Amino acid sequence: MSADGSITRWIADLRRGDDAAAGELWAAYFARMVAVAGRKLAAAGRTADDEDAALSAFKSFCLGAKAGRFPQLTDRDNLWPLLLALTAHKCVDQVRHATRLKRGGPAGHVAADLEVVTSREPTPELLAEVNEQLVALLDRLDRTGDPALRRIALWKLEGESTDDIAERLGCSRRTVERKLAVVEMVWDRDEGGDP
Repeated sequence: MSADGSITRWIADLRRGDDAAAGELWAAYFARMVAVAGRKLAAAGRTADDEDAALSAFKSFCLGAKAGRFPQLTDRDNLWPLLLALTAHKCVDQVRHATRLKRGGPAGHVAADLEVVTSREPTPELLAEVNEQLVALLDRLDRTGDPALRRIALWKLEGESTDDIAERLGCSRRTVERKLAVVEMVWDRDEGGDP
């Protein structure tokens, strides 16, 4: 079975409550989630807690999948944007929490407070909305007929640099920049309501 087929099967199994499927998805995606969290937290001036953010995001994903909160989640193309959104949400929670502590929160309770904040579940409505928006944006790119646009957009969402993307695709930085301009144009045009 292809890797795509395995991911699709694991998603279906997870929805049925199969913890082994959660383990397979963990093995496939957790390191990438930690890397994304690390980049997002570093950009916000924080260097720790990337694993906490990724762990909390993965827990939210598993609980949400088992509870049927992600109806559009069917395969790897829908899974990674969802995991990205959940990870980003947990990073925002951590930064907000740290900012609140700097403004006078009880420093002695940092670890306990962080545990509470990172275990908080995002609302099903927020998750559904984020997933729906990501899927819609990626579908717009698919309609262009250029499969590289989708990959480039996803890598950018993961925090990859333009140079890294060019290396992964085996093309020039300028080619990636042109394709990113097309992504922006497609998303801006559709956002403005043009056909």
